[in-house]
Amino acid sequence: PLPTYDEVLVCTPDTEEEEVELIIRRALSSDSQNQKIYCLLGAEKLVYKVSKQLESHFFRLLQSSTVLDYKFIIFCNTKAHNSYVITAFDTYKVTFPCCIETEIQSYLRTHLKVPSGMAPVAQSFEEPYQQNVKFVFSDQAGMGR
Repeated sequence: PLPTYDEVLVCTPDTEEEEVELIIRRALSSDSQNQKIYCLLGAEKLVYKVSKQLESHFFRLLQSSTVLDYKFIIFCNTKAHNSYVITAFDTYKVTFPCCIETEIQSYLRTHLKVPSGMAPVAQSFEEPYQQNVKFVFSDQAGMGR
């Protein structure tokens, strides 16, 4: 299954240390064994201080965690050579083969369809095909915007 909204943190230069620590805690908690996949997207955009804290929190919590089969993925742009995150987690790096954009679009259209009548929020986005993955950004978290 694809990660749900509570399993993904989209990183920006404004991402705070608390947000990063929270997703790491979720990934390494005993509750994470229920097949959740925790992800940091665009982790190369984190500022240096938050990147250092990401590394510190991850390895500290990993040592004290009893979870052996956690799923925590950090996505970084390979062109961001000056990112501390890329350097800190270099030993865990996996490079994905390049895919043709049309293949990716076809895969997403096939696997991310919303069943008719099942997701009224997703259906409010008017598109020729319905997908259940949308990014909505807000300046204020938890304000329903």
